[in-house]
Amino acid sequence: MSADRLLIRGGRLITLADGQGDPPVGDVLVEGGKIVEIAPNIEAADVEVIDAAHMIVMPGFVDTHRHTWQTCVKYQFADTTPDKYFGGFLPERGPRYRPEDVYIANLLGALNGIDGGVTTLLDWSQIQNTPDHTDQAIQGLMDSGIRAIFGHSIPTIDWASWAIDSQRIHPSDIRRVRETTLSSDDSLVTLAMAGRGPEMAADGTWQADLALARELGIRSSIHMGAFPFNGEKGAISKMHSEGLLGDDLTFIHCCCCHDDEFKMMADHGVTASLGVNVEQNCIGIGDLPFDRLLAVGIEPSLSGDSEPLGASDMFTQMRQAVAYYRSWIGGGHSRVKDAPGFLSSRDALRFATLRGAEANGLAHKIGTLEVGKAADIILIRMTDINLVPTSDPVAAVVYGAHPANVDTVMVQGRVLKRHGKLLGHDLQKLRELAYASQKYVLGDD
Repeated sequence: MSADRLLIRGGRLITLADGQGDPPVGDVLVEGGKIVEIAPNIEAADVEVIDAAHMIVMPGFVDTHRHTWQTCVKYQFADTTPDKYFGGFLPERGPRYRPEDVYIANLLGALNGIDGGVTTLLDWSQIQNTPDHTDQAIQGLMDSGIRAIFGHSIPTIDWASWAIDSQRIHPSDIRRVRETTLSSDDSLVTLAMAGRGPEMAADGTWQADLALARELGIRSSIHMGAFPFNGEKGAISKMHSEGLLGDDLTFIHCCCCHDDEFKMMADHGVTASLGVNVEQNCIGIGDLPFDRLLAVGIEPSLSGDSEPLGASDMFTQMRQAVAYYRSWIGGGHSRVKDAPGFLSSRDALRFATLRGAEANGLAHKIGTLEVGKAADIILIRMTDINLVPTSDPVAAVVYGAHPANVDTVMVQGRVLKRHGKLLGHDLQKLRELAYASQKYVLGDD
């Protein structure tokens, strides 16, 4: 569905805009892909009306870290120890991926995100085996219609030489991508560096990677402190000592980072991304650092991380975030004196929207329902049996809703899901391609 002017009428609005309450019922007028008016009752001519009665109307979710290229092997390693994934799948199966496998996975993964209300996705793509792999990953994102940040990373071929104390500089093909396919920061799909940092790259290499990203004018997303052996490296302290921390960085996980490193992050505007379900499933990764982040004023964003290891939908991440935090604090496990004593459903919803927009450098465009921002909007049915009767819309989204409750999804005013159905894709053909890709990637022939 595409219309230049859309009127979302009569929904329960959750704006998440600072200083604004949520009106009991309201309308949203969209024109040219942007929100142009929010009011209790909008009269407008020459519009396509979307009836939002008995629906929650809110900003789309923002996922700040997903290895989308792995979509076709989802849940394969969810019941195994981490070494089967990190030491087996990545170095052994990653090199088997063909460009078409990456395209299918990225398209399917992005559509899965859209189906669950994700309107923006940072695709952490360490499958740059060839330029064709890169191009097909980007094309899959583009064909889905999602807003995406393509995180250009390393190949899986000769994995150890790229991922363990690597002296290999980030693949130079990122320059081609920046100069051609993803040259604009105003496009629906933009570019970031999915970097390695001091935990994976040798001294001199990680600094060169970061310098390259900054030369190209793009953000960097870096895994930090996952598992004790990485936390012991003090990577954030190393970056701090060299004056290289900045607000163009997002750090992922941070479970085993040193306590003083969180203050370094806060002092330099570094954002954080937590993949709650996968982190809780991944034995030994470390305790989730919600309390240590919040104690220094960093509200983390949320992510689906890796579907081979767990659930990717944002409802799961929000629900588990609140439950984990309340249990952690309530059980007296936190060693941080300034950590908040309570985490609310509205806090979790903000993590999944506005904080994600900030971590992706897009808070000026998305993350809240406000006039002038892009119309990245989702509608959630309150008439579904698991949500009826809804008394608190925010609590309903966080504690009760799931992807099947998402009725409508629009990105920049373009409707990608309506009446609970994805639009514009041959899903049966995609299913067949996904199964064929999975068979090839996991096969021995």
